[in-house]
This record gives sequence, structure tokens and C-alpha cells, in this order.
Amino acid sequence: MPPARSARAPRRDPAARRPARVRPRVLAGGAAAIRWDRVSRVALLFVLLVLVYLYAGPARSYWTTVHEAKQRRAEVAVLKRENARLRARRDALREQSALRREARRLGMVEPGERPYVIEHLPKGP
Repeated sequence: MPPARSARAPRRDPAARRPARVRPRVLAGGAAAIRWDRVSRVALLFVLLVLVYLYAGPARSYWTTVHEAKQRRAEVAVLKRENARLRARRDALREQSALRREARRLGMVEPGERPYVIEHLPKGP
């Protein structure tokens, strides 16, 4: 019969829980072996930096395009307001009363009217 185990688990040495430090192997002639884990980390870091560099140009272009589109929308809004104002002015000038008003402003009189010129009026308040 196998011996009975105790209720407590065997104690382990704290040093045994820590992973052992990997020492580089020394090859013949005193050269150290290549640490492929470090090489792969550097390679991955290099790939990450290249990807960031490749995304930087299109991201900058996208940001510039968004900013330019915002400016263009603002210009379009200003031009739409100006267009509405000009259309309203055009419609107002198409009326007969507007034509008479503009002619009077230019000093014209209707046929059969007698023009009067009043001079030496006092200045306004």
C-alpha cells in the first residue's frame, strides 16, 4: 500500500517559483549564442514602427481632407445665404413699384409731370 499523503502540500522553495535566468550559451571560440527571443522583439518593434510610419501619411491626408471639407461646407452655406438674398432682391426689382422707385431715385419724372428743384434747404438735425 502506498504511503498516505499529508493534508498539507509540500512547501516549495521561493527561489524555485522564479523562472531561472537564461544565460547565453557560449560557443566555441568564446562567442555568445544568438538570443532569438530578443531578436524577435526587436524585429516586432521595427515592424510596428514601420506600420505606424505607413499609417501616418494617410491619416494626415484624411485629417486635411476633413478640415478642407468643413471649410467648403462653411463657404457653401455663405454662398447659399447670399444667393437667397440676391434672389429676393431680383424678385423685388421685378415689381413695377420698384422700377418707379429706382427711376425717381435717378431723377426721372413721368410724362406729363412737372419737375421741381428745391434749393437751399436747411440741413437736417
